[in-house]
Amino acid sequence: MSKTAPNLHAIAIQTPSSLKAEIMPAPATTATVVKEGWLYKRGEHIKTWRSRYFILKSDGTLDGYKTRPDLKTLAEKSNEFTVRGCQIMSIDRPRPFTFIIRGLQWTTVIERMFHVDDEEERKGWVDAIRSVANKLNEEEMYQTDPPMPPDDDCEMGSIAEDELLSERTTVFGTSTDRVSGRMKVTLENFEFLKVLGKGTFGKVILCREKSTAKLYAIKILKKDVIIQKDEVAHTMAENRVLKTTNHPFLISLKYSFQTVDRLCFVMQYVNGGELFFHLSRERIFPEDRTRFYAAEIISALGYLHSHGIIYRDLKLENLLLDKDGHIKIADFGLCKEDITYGRTTKTFCGTPEYLAPEVLEDNDYGHAVDWWGTGVVMYEMICGRLPFYNRDHDILFTLILMEEVKFPRNISPNARSLLSGLLVKNPKQRLGGGPDDAKEIMAHPFFASINWMDLVHKRITPPFKPQVTSDTDTRYFDKEFTGESVELTPSDNNGPLGAIQEEPHFSEFSYQDMASTMNTPSFINSNYSHHSSNSNHSNHSNHSHHSGGNDRYPPMQ
Repeated sequence: MSKTAPNLHAIAIQTPSSLKAEIMPAPATTATVVKEGWLYKRGEHIKTWRSRYFILKSDGTLDGYKTRPDLKTLAEKSNEFTVRGCQIMSIDRPRPFTFIIRGLQWTTVIERMFHVDDEEERKGWVDAIRSVANKLNEEEMYQTDPPMPPDDDCEMGSIAEDELLSERTTVFGTSTDRVSGRMKVTLENFEFLKVLGKGTFGKVILCREKSTAKLYAIKILKKDVIIQKDEVAHTMAENRVLKTTNHPFLISLKYSFQTVDRLCFVMQYVNGGELFFHLSRERIFPEDRTRFYAAEIISALGYLHSHGIIYRDLKLENLLLDKDGHIKIADFGLCKEDITYGRTTKTFCGTPEYLAPEVLEDNDYGHAVDWWGTGVVMYEMICGRLPFYNRDHDILFTLILMEEVKFPRNISPNARSLLSGLLVKNPKQRLGGGPDDAKEIMAHPFFASINWMDLVHKRITPPFKPQVTSDTDTRYFDKEFTGESVELTPSDNNGPLGAIQEEPHFSEFSYQDMASTMNTPSFINSNYSHHSSNSNHSNHSNHSHHSGGNDRYPPMQ
């Protein structure tokens, strides 16, 4: 396996806010069909043309189907758009008789490219779309509903431009909050020991709190880089998720605060290393070891889902081990909040090798993306390689969308069944994709030996204990980083590192955990009772290992 420097965060690309439009709900009355027929639609991430049957209705909906829908049955939609408030442009690149629609998909400003076979057909679609959009605009002139606040979901860059171009208050030192009376935390409260990781946005440093002598990992991000790369919303979302979650297999937050030019997350420090590191050395894990790690991962993801959070970045590099060998999921930069069962989002983000099919297609997605990711990391652990891989991302994406997963001969029937269920292309048919979410996976025979209540209370002994000799032992961290100086670059405005700077971009960022985060209430239903232990499954697979895959796609927020 190979590995690049860890990403501390992701990059967001935003469309100008001037493209935002007011979201109007579709009328409750039955809409009439204005135009329907076959169009070629270009994929957003795999730039291939796909034939879809589109139906434009008088309420502005423009729905696409893989086959012509039967009016007597309810067909599954592949695409759902609205032409309300849209802009439309006719061009003849990259194919003749092309047109582009810029408008809203739910709350997101997007552009979609279509082409037809002749000018008459293109004119028919363009005129029909303009007619519906203009009529809806006239109706809205008489309405006084206030505009919805802008959503923080994905926004797409300009296809048209791409195609045409291709041809405060500052307090120094430790201070007291006037409202709560608590001492404010600053960087001066910590002794820096070793660099644990670096990335575009800053670095992670092992530190010791001076007042308690406790060790923490402090993630220090540069405000100017976050603002420059439009990452404020995702950084604040990560902070909210860290503040509000409390589970034994998730990294916990002790403090968050800001200085003149930096944002600081003071987090639980675990030094057992990434699963990426351990699997690189051992090539494959026995099924019993995989079962233990997968159970802790599923427990944590089920907890997040029960709180309306999807994780979206499951990969070996984000799965850490504590000193006892328990899983800790880290890095919440791509989490999406307020996604309860049945609700969806549209952001294209994640790491290429781990992206679910529904993320690659033009479909909204929900909780099931995390179960696809679970299937990928479990497949890596058991089989020693990724289920789908190619260095060319276009080929990789095609494999994820089209290729059936293959298994080595020596994998157990229960493991094959579980992985097959998790790696189903259709999220609605995927194991865990229904309303029972994690519980559906927990009930699979592969996990028959797991007592889920014992698991969440850490009463099951981990199959591997990291060989660390002390709390400051960093043998499982990259020596490229741990050998670096821990000095921070002074602020441009010459303020001390202990300065506290509150500013509009990062309001309500600061946080102090005044209670223990270890006594975690379980979301697990007591129906998951103890079962007799299964016999160990042997492993015989010896496949090539992970080829990299630390290349995370930025969210187009």
